[in-house]
Amino acid sequence: MPDEPKSKVLIVDDEPMNVELLQAYLGSEYVTVSASNGKEALAKVNEEKPDIVLLDVMMPEMNGYEVCKLLKAAEGTQLLPVVMVTALSNREDRIKGVEAGADDFLIKPVDKVELTARIRSLLRIKHLHNSLQQEKDKLEMQNRVRSVLTRIIPTLFKTVPLEQKNMIVHQMTNMVVESMIEGLMGYEDQNGKNNPLGDVCCLLMNQLGGSFKSKPDAEDNNSFYLKGTSCPWGAQEAQLNPILCNLTRGAFARLAERIDDEMDVEVLSTMGNGDEQCIFRFSKQG
Repeated sequence: MPDEPKSKVLIVDDEPMNVELLQAYLGSEYVTVSASNGKEALAKVNEEKPDIVLLDVMMPEMNGYEVCKLLKAAEGTQLLPVVMVTALSNREDRIKGVEAGADDFLIKPVDKVELTARIRSLLRIKHLHNSLQQEKDKLEMQNRVRSVLTRIIPTLFKTVPLEQKNMIVHQMTNMVVESMIEGLMGYEDQNGKNNPLGDVCCLLMNQLGGSFKSKPDAEDNNSFYLKGTSCPWGAQEAQLNPILCNLTRGAFARLAERIDDEMDVEVLSTMGNGDEQCIFRFSKQG
């Protein structure tokens, strides 16, 4: 299992010795980048995408309070943790920092143990927020897709001639896959590797709320199974509208066309038809 990437810390200070000291404190645990003034700091935030900013207060042209205000006012950086690192320790200076949106304060000379403890604490909060936001986005996407499909399909198929149903399912499959394909292809290419077709298919259905896993075929090295114990469309909805299972199979087939066009997709069982789990078999053509 690869190591998780180190968090990135942006150190903003116009005194090189202060920057070197903080880099020495943090270099073994974090990736550090630096800026020597407020304008450069704002540019580095956009370029480097740091996880946290250590921001000196007393800088020429644009002080730390002004930089912090700009970061907290921008939509893309308003949740970026900012620690004011300053020799100023009176009450008024802290109030200014709070008003600017600072998340924490450290007084120079900085203590290494206190510094690393504050950074870890703020990064834990940031990572928790990111996880919650990702889960929220995932649930919203699931609800949108489910809502559209489960409302439209019953009404649509009551009025559509039989010969047109396959065409409609094909079009709906394309819509579902294309709406998510960009993110899936980015996932496929990360770390310079191509993930197996089964992993990408599982990712698609699991993003919709399913619980699919890829299992090798013990008797055929060129085949594998996808098994799901939670329906991406909702078990009750799938039983009321078994056509949703055809949509799942169609989505898998579309991904196979893009990733490994020699693969055939066979439906062995589906929860929409009353089975305990969904099982799809992927095998080489011919």
